[in-house]
Amino acid sequence: MSIEVIHRPEQDHLERLGVFDWPVWEKEVSAFPWHYDEREVCYILEGQVTVTPDGGGEPVTVGEGDLVTFPQGMDCTWEIHRDIRKHYRFG
Repeated sequence: MSIEVIHRPEQDHLERLGVFDWPVWEKEVSAFPWHYDEREVCYILEGQVTVTPDGGGEPVTVGEGDLVTFPQGMDCTWEIHRDIRKHYRFG
């Protein structure tokens, strides 16, 4: 299971996905475990986070301007370095 990141995707790509109509989630600096019951695609508006998959997966650090896809079934730890604000969509 891997985390997919597109750094600075083209504006038209974001518009085709409807990113700016997705809900917004915000969280302060913190660390917590997370499980993905379903696939999530998110677009980071502000902040920076390192997500480390359980079981020895490579940590991935993402921040403002990144489009990120997390696979269904993944268990991981989120370590938010700077308060995060993102658009997100499950499914």
